[in-house]
Amino acid sequence: MKKPVIAVTPLWDDRLESIWMLPGYLDGLRAAGALPLMVPLEADEDDAQQIFSLCDGLLLTGGHDVDPALYGQAPEPFCAPPCPRRDALERTLFHLFRQGGKPILGICRGVQLINVLMGGTLYQDLPAQKPGVLPHVMQPPYDRAVHTVALTEGGMLSAITGARELGVNSYHHQGIRRLAPSLTAEAHAPDGLVEAVSCPAHPFLLAVQWHPEFSFRTDEASRAIFRAFAEHCM
Repeated sequence: MKKPVIAVTPLWDDRLESIWMLPGYLDGLRAAGALPLMVPLEADEDDAQQIFSLCDGLLLTGGHDVDPALYGQAPEPFCAPPCPRRDALERTLFHLFRQGGKPILGICRGVQLINVLMGGTLYQDLPAQKPGVLPHVMQPPYDRAVHTVALTEGGMLSAITGARELGVNSYHHQGIRRLAPSLTAEAHAPDGLVEAVSCPAHPFLLAVQWHPEFSFRTDEASRAIFRAFAEHCM
C-alpha cells in the first residue's frame, strides 16, 4: 500500500549553521505508516508549491522561538533570537497546506507558530510573563510525564486518544497567550496554559505543546496522535 508522504520542517543549529532533525519526528511518522520527507530550510514560491503538490501532509516541528514581529511585538530580553529563514519557510508552507485542505500537525514551536499565523499571540517567556506558571522545561529523560493536561470534552484530541486527561512531557519557555479566533483549545495545563489546539474549519489541523516524538515508543496517546495524522493524510 502506498504510504502518505509527510513534509517535515527542519531544525536549525545557529552555532554549526546547519539543518538537523530529531529522529523521533521521523520515527513517529514511520511507525504510524507514513513516509516522512525533511524539506529544505529555504524554498521559493515554486519550490514550496512543489512540496505542497508532492506531500500529503505537513508536520511543523519544535525549535527556535517564533519572531515576536509576527504577532506585532518587539522582542523582550528573554526571547531567544529567531530564525527568519525558518519562519518564512513554515509560514509559506502552512498557508499552502491550510488553504489546500491538507492535514497539518504542529509540535511545540509548531503549535505556537500556528496560533501566531492565525492571529494569536504568545508569552515570550512563561516564567517572566505568566504568574503562577508551572515549570515547563523538564530535565531528561524526555519520554516521561511531568504534568497533566485536561482535554476538552468532546474535542478532537479527546476523540483521538480516548482520554479526558493525559500525562505529558514538557520542554518550552514560550506558550499561547491569546488564542487565535479560529482555533479551539483542545487541552489545558493545570496552570491554565493552552497546551493543544485544533481548527474546526479545517479537515485536520491539530497542534500540541508537548513532545510526542520523545514519548511515542512508550505512550499510546502519543502514538495515537501520529496515527490519526497519518491516517488523515492517506
